[in-house]
Amino acid sequence: MKLDRLPYDPAALVTFYEEGFTSLGALSERTWHDRLEIVAQGEPAKLWNPGGALHEVELVFAPADATSARDAAREVFPGCPLTFRLAEALRPAPLPLERVVLAGQGPARPPDAAVAEKLWRAQFGNPARWCLAAPFKAAFHFSLLALVRCEIQAIDQHWSLRRLAFALPEGQPDESLAQSLSLAQTDPAPQDIPWPAPDLERWMAFLRAALEADLAPDLAAIRTRQENYLRRELDRIDEYFQSYERELSARAARSASQGAKLKTADRLAAARAEHTRRRADQVARHEIRVQPQIDALLLAAEPAWSATIQADAARQTQTLEARFVPRARRWFKEGPVQDVS
Repeated sequence: MKLDRLPYDPAALVTFYEEGFTSLGALSERTWHDRLEIVAQGEPAKLWNPGGALHEVELVFAPADATSARDAAREVFPGCPLTFRLAEALRPAPLPLERVVLAGQGPARPPDAAVAEKLWRAQFGNPARWCLAAPFKAAFHFSLLALVRCEIQAIDQHWSLRRLAFALPEGQPDESLAQSLSLAQTDPAPQDIPWPAPDLERWMAFLRAALEADLAPDLAAIRTRQENYLRRELDRIDEYFQSYERELSARAARSASQGAKLKTADRLAAARAEHTRRRADQVARHEIRVQPQIDALLLAAEPAWSATIQADAARQTQTLEARFVPRARRWFKEGPVQDVS
């Protein structure tokens, strides 16, 4: 899900800068309600100079409606590059994998079999026969959540912050968890949890697929605009060189000199090469590049109910393990389906 962008608030940014630079080891002091003096050396000073030499500056936090020219080294304003660099510096490296246990919703009792079957049929279709091969057992359902900062480089640059969630171990997207995480409650007294072992290569494949699906609507609109701009530029280039080539050809036809015709042929060859180069340059200029940056990873565990399901499909009875998650009122299949008939 795409998180709402916070409105530009100079007062909140002053606090963010003050706490951020202090945590990085710099000295910071408010000299006025919209001014912050910073003395930095080493890592925090690298936000201004690559060598990390001692740097002293008084930052001015511009009001949201300011229209005058800005000094990016001394002023903070909407889209200020210093804010991005500070956020990068505060990001821990290597990125830790946080863990959380979510509290259950409602009484800890298994779902009614009829309700479970109805939800299964609504989610996976209507098998000819469906039954529980074994009673429900209390279990834990695991999900991986990622906070991803995305920069889309096109004619205009676009920044967004997205929260992605997918179920483990199969990687099914879980949009409801991504949307409701800020309202979720943690378990105050979690029991021992059999946390899954990290499988970074597989998890990154799931994350890439989830990000591509989440970015698809935004990219579709950007791609349409890019294609319109590119078509206009290519038409302009084609019209210019076609007119130039017609003029050269007409000159060659009027001239009786063999030398002039050879010069015209050379010019035509050069024009065609330049035409091709200009078209390729415009295609490259109108490419869309997506640069994602993972800012946080969270492995979440929540109460669920494990069950063995038997369902008929294509005249065969299939037995599979699945987990029912009360929070989402949704089934998650686990592992490959096994045919027993």
